[in-house]
Amino acid sequence: MAGLWVSVGSRVAAGQRGQRSPQQLMRSAALWTLQNVSHHSRQHLMVTRSLCSAAYDSNEKVSIQKIFQQTFDKILVANRGEIACRVIKTCKKMGIKTVAIHSDVDTSSVHVKMADEAVCVGPAPTNKSYLNMEAILEAIRKTRAQAVHPGYGFLSENKEFAKCLAAENVVFIGPDTHAIQAMGDKIESKLLAKKAKVNTIPGFDGVVKDADEAVRIAREIGYPVMIKASAGGGGKGMRIAWDDEETRDGFRFSSQEAASSFGDDRLLIEKFIDNPRHIEIQVLGDKHGNALWLNERECSIQRRNQKVVEEAPSIFLDSETRRAMGEQAVALAKAVKYSSAGTVEFLVDSKKNFYFLEMNTRLQVEHPVTECITGLDLVQEMIRVAKGYPLRHKQADIPINGWAVECRVYAEDPYKSFGLPSIGRLSQYQEPIHLPGVRVDSGIQPGSDISIYYDPMISKLITYGSNRTEALKRMEDALDNYVIRGVIHNIALLREVIINSRFIKGDINTKFLSDVYPDGFKGHKLTESERNQLLAIASSLFVASQLRAQHFQEHENSRVPIVKPQVANWELSVKLNDEVHSVVASNNGKMFSVEVDGSKLNVTSTWNLASPLLSVSVDGTQRTIQCLSREAGGNMSIQFLGTVYKVHILTKLAAELSRFMLEKVAEDTSSTLRSPMPGVVVAVSVSPGDMVSEGQEICVIEAMKMQNSMTAGKTGKVKSVHCKAGDTVGEGDLLMELQ
Repeated sequence: MAGLWVSVGSRVAAGQRGQRSPQQLMRSAALWTLQNVSHHSRQHLMVTRSLCSAAYDSNEKVSIQKIFQQTFDKILVANRGEIACRVIKTCKKMGIKTVAIHSDVDTSSVHVKMADEAVCVGPAPTNKSYLNMEAILEAIRKTRAQAVHPGYGFLSENKEFAKCLAAENVVFIGPDTHAIQAMGDKIESKLLAKKAKVNTIPGFDGVVKDADEAVRIAREIGYPVMIKASAGGGGKGMRIAWDDEETRDGFRFSSQEAASSFGDDRLLIEKFIDNPRHIEIQVLGDKHGNALWLNERECSIQRRNQKVVEEAPSIFLDSETRRAMGEQAVALAKAVKYSSAGTVEFLVDSKKNFYFLEMNTRLQVEHPVTECITGLDLVQEMIRVAKGYPLRHKQADIPINGWAVECRVYAEDPYKSFGLPSIGRLSQYQEPIHLPGVRVDSGIQPGSDISIYYDPMISKLITYGSNRTEALKRMEDALDNYVIRGVIHNIALLREVIINSRFIKGDINTKFLSDVYPDGFKGHKLTESERNQLLAIASSLFVASQLRAQHFQEHENSRVPIVKPQVANWELSVKLNDEVHSVVASNNGKMFSVEVDGSKLNVTSTWNLASPLLSVSVDGTQRTIQCLSREAGGNMSIQFLGTVYKVHILTKLAAELSRFMLEKVAEDTSSTLRSPMPGVVVAVSVSPGDMVSEGQEICVIEAMKMQNSMTAGKTGKVKSVHCKAGDTVGEGDLLMELQ
């Protein structure tokens, strides 16, 4: 088949199935008996505590039960990126060979290198590769994979894909098609939830035909309403409407996003519960009628209905509410004979009333926090269930041990709508896995590309502690020690969220970001003490680099002798946030004494200017900073407390002379519209000569499967339009000019 090939050098040749010896089968049977001894459940949960360690070791020695348990010989992973890597790691621990699929632009991706075999299934666009069922089925035939793990997204909740696998006698590692159908359709799932006596949100239980009907239904329900894709998930195809106009726009954008992301543009409308918490219950079922709830995850920190920070357990729930939510989640799972890992999502109001939102019939992005507090490997459990084994644990065996927090690290600009996508190549990348209690699930490496074709997630950063305070402190340290160069990222926003006083108290809801940052995210607001620390560190870096340059010159073989200037005190002018500060710095070995606007500070470090991370002590306060750039002209970019600050440092003489330099006049951008992100133009609404008013839609740009309306910044006449539907645009590209 065109566009499909098997990687050369794969460890297992296509068309060969590994066979187990009779001795191995007997050992598997014996171990199966051991696994079902009741006391082993609790022991297993202690053994798998490594799920919260800094990293998975593919060569780690695991319990003999895992190694010899009879499951599958070969699994194809129908996904990419971090989730593909996550599945492959567990397969390796279980002794199962893996097949990776990839698009042509993902040929050198980490998940491809990790797998035993790799098959290209098409070009970059998802509908031609990771959603290309025929190409994936052909890959399964060629490699003779016995089962498919779909990860999340793509085909993970596609019942037609599961049916095709069944027709090929290949196991789908997930629920059966009935459960996918029932829970994947939000309309049907809501009706089933009502029947199973699960609390549901008031709304319209049918399919909305058009914008006019959407307005009529919204009025009947009462504003605000939530418009969302019937077959959707992950925040795509979802809009909140507060009036008739927003309902019409929401219907249009949601149906387009739903068709693009899921191939199904059906929508439903329900009452929007203002200021709710988003709390979900992890469930696990088998093919023998057993089902468990594995506690909750708090997922209220969101932007554009997509989660940003998650934790387990929730600081808000008491044991009674937790049990009630868990029992309703299990009741729903049993109602559809659910047999795999799945998630039942609820909205919870301030009085702990909870309402069914949807059920995701797949492994959830944020599953690692559940693994940390329960000790279960959810991927392994999914594989066991798919093979037909009953669950190994009872409800009483499921603990809440400690606390786990997950931050989704995205290649996004947090200063634009809390995160518009960024693309680029990772020039430098270093995960903070050297720190205790840190786990990073990623599928990238230095040199990896973040493209417009796929989700901009870089990784999932997870920290675990004995309590919430410890887990959050470890997250703060991990974010400070995370090195990401080459793309814009959202670490500044993540760090601000976890140190925010409201978040620490647990006073959160799904509107947290817009409530805390009503004018948009602006980065960390420095206190006077923090500002002085930053100025002292920047000045010390400047002097250290000057001293290193002098040291280099002294050791060069030069015909002209260099006289070393004797500088006891460095008088500097430091500009930060349009404010100029007078700084005097003196050096004594590894310590600098710095006077900032009259305040004296002592700064100590190794001053290894080649290191991406620098541990600095300022009057005994330990800080981890990153010097992102240093220019000869005195410009310096420093990542301090998560936020990148631009500092301009000059000697006192250079600062006095710089006053005679002409300043560059800022460009007037009020008459132009430029793309705030890379993406594809979906529609253009104006033509040259049209009159437009401020806020009027000019065009729609799709980036990472999300559609964004670009509007005019002022009223005027269109002079020229520089894009058309189907064009690929980069960040900053000119879209339209006004006269």
